[in-house]
Amino acid sequence: MVPRRRFSRRVIAVAAAIALFLLYTCSSSGDRQWRPHFTTTDITPDLDENGEPAPFCPPLPGIEDVLVVMKTGVTESQEKVPIHFGTTLRCIPHYVIYSDFEEEIQGVKIHDVLRNMDSAAKANPDFEFYNRIVKQGRRGLEQQDFADEANSAIGKPNNPGWKLDKWKFLPMAQESLRHKPDAKWFVFIEADTYVSWPTILAWLARFDPRKPHYLGTETQIADVIFAHGGSGFVLSNPALQRASDEYSTREVELNSYTDQHWAGDCVLGKVLADAGVNLHFTWPILQNSNLGELDEFTIDFVRRPWCFIAVAFHHLSPIDIENLWKFEQKRWRDKNKRLLLHSDLFREYIYQEIATQPVRLNWDNAANEDQPFAKTFEDCREVCEVSKTCMQFSFRDQKCFTASRPRLGNSVAVSADATSGWIVPRIRDLMEKTGYCRKPEFGD
Repeated sequence: MVPRRRFSRRVIAVAAAIALFLLYTCSSSGDRQWRPHFTTTDITPDLDENGEPAPFCPPLPGIEDVLVVMKTGVTESQEKVPIHFGTTLRCIPHYVIYSDFEEEIQGVKIHDVLRNMDSAAKANPDFEFYNRIVKQGRRGLEQQDFADEANSAIGKPNNPGWKLDKWKFLPMAQESLRHKPDAKWFVFIEADTYVSWPTILAWLARFDPRKPHYLGTETQIADVIFAHGGSGFVLSNPALQRASDEYSTREVELNSYTDQHWAGDCVLGKVLADAGVNLHFTWPILQNSNLGELDEFTIDFVRRPWCFIAVAFHHLSPIDIENLWKFEQKRWRDKNKRLLLHSDLFREYIYQEIATQPVRLNWDNAANEDQPFAKTFEDCREVCEVSKTCMQFSFRDQKCFTASRPRLGNSVAVSADATSGWIVPRIRDLMEKTGYCRKPEFGD
């Protein structure tokens, strides 16, 4: 039996230790930087046929209240959609894919979102492509339907599928609500969009889904401010209900408005504004950039990306989507890291790519400061090394370009004649100087 006096001393000692710990925590929290919380998981993953850890689904609290809505088109769906079934959609209980053509891809139904539209609207010349495919199926596709063109100030007006795409947004609002009327959130993405699900769920938990919310990357055409579609955007149930009601009561008028416009995401933004739902600006949380285009150190905007959560990226190839998904799987599996910041993405992914291969052939890292006196790749490297602020260089089309902020860039065709390089120690110093974040930025 422990004597009462000794027992009392132990209690006092333990209480004092706890008090000192709390005092230290409270007094030092303002001076410490936030670092991503992680713990070793208790998950022992199975191995696949290649001996690699098999995919698994991390806890996704709130995902049962979300409907993920993917928009695609017949000319791209078979190329871009399948990668999502084993990656971004693998752990999603409720999703629907809308297109301009009804079909099955790997056993998943792809819905024709235009099927229930007013027949008068389908007489519009933009629907020539659609009406042909409905009658003939994929056999009706012509080579010109797959022809792409550079994105201009008014999109891709010579691309039949692109011209039809603007008509999908308002029907998609109605059909999504019909598909899962009890969903609290509707997350709209495209087939070349990647979403970090643990991160977006942590973000949405900060909003009241009973109120009308419209979250997206701010874009403007004329006097309309709207969410850029390819970056992904989110509507709460009340907001989507308002958009659907507007379309139901003003269908002929809004179809006429769509005909005169060129961007369907702008049309949807106008309808939401008319219904009293204004856009909540989200850049850099939702990105219209792929990983190679990201400038994580930019100071050109009010918000600096470094400490902001990183939820979605656009213009990703299927292999980009797979690689990014594997990257997140490894973070979840090895250290239970769920929240993804832009600083995490740079430290753990982009910087690692750069440091592993600091010179790349057939690669453009988007350096854009012209250096006219450099005539060779080695000249270009020397110009960058001499300038203390230079982080990277690119020699393309026999011209030298440098940059003071690092980007990964993207591969280019051999015919483009581009080689890129980075000054890795400087990038590492910049990364360490920028440091860890005191706390995640949610853009509230």
